[in-house]
Amino acid sequence: MERRIRVLLLTVAVAALSGCATVSGWFHHRQDARDEQAQAREDARRAEQSPDDDTTPRVVDPQVERRKIRVPKIRSANIELGVNYGALSVEDFGTNPSYGVTAAYHITEDFFFQGEYGRTKAGRTSFETLGGNIQLLTPPERHFTYYDLSLGYNFLPGEAFLGRGLALSSAFYVLGGIGATDFAGDKKFTVNFGAGYRVLPSDWLAVHITVQDRAFQSSLLGTTKLTNNIEMRIGTTVFF
Repeated sequence: MERRIRVLLLTVAVAALSGCATVSGWFHHRQDARDEQAQAREDARRAEQSPDDDTTPRVVDPQVERRKIRVPKIRSANIELGVNYGALSVEDFGTNPSYGVTAAYHITEDFFFQGEYGRTKAGRTSFETLGGNIQLLTPPERHFTYYDLSLGYNFLPGEAFLGRGLALSSAFYVLGGIGATDFAGDKKFTVNFGAGYRVLPSDWLAVHITVQDRAFQSSLLGTTKLTNNIEMRIGTTVFF
């Protein structure tokens, strides 16, 4: 009897141990499955964040509205012709209206040659005014006529704004040259120099404001001296 009880207890112990091993293996199997699923999810997340090199990147096509800009069609070598009107101060003979024509040839965008022809009529000197009927010059001799050739240089290019919606191309320029002046029945060698400001309302039209000094030696009043004859004028030119 005692032997049978021992055999029964041994059988129950073996069965219990086998059941524990089976349960432990079952738990380990579920844990491994969970780890595999977590690893798969992590791999998928990394694949989304770091695509393979073989994947073609998406090209972004920006929709940018472009502005239409009009550039003055002034080439580096073209001809400019114009007329002008202003006032010329003839030293000792007062200030009187003047008029003339100009022709320019643009060598580059910065440098240009300019030829000028202008005329005015000199007034009376203070000596003639105070002396009554004294006349130093005859009416034809009072005609003051000049013609010269100058070299000009454009600097400070920019824009002139008229309100908010209109911008005009502009530039300051300096020029200087040599020429001749017919005055008082004599022809004088003349040196001219000055500066100007140019504005372009369109691609073919320009408006100029110019100040120049025309200097020459004169002995008309008894002593030889260098006379300065300053002219200020406004003019328009057309590009060809």
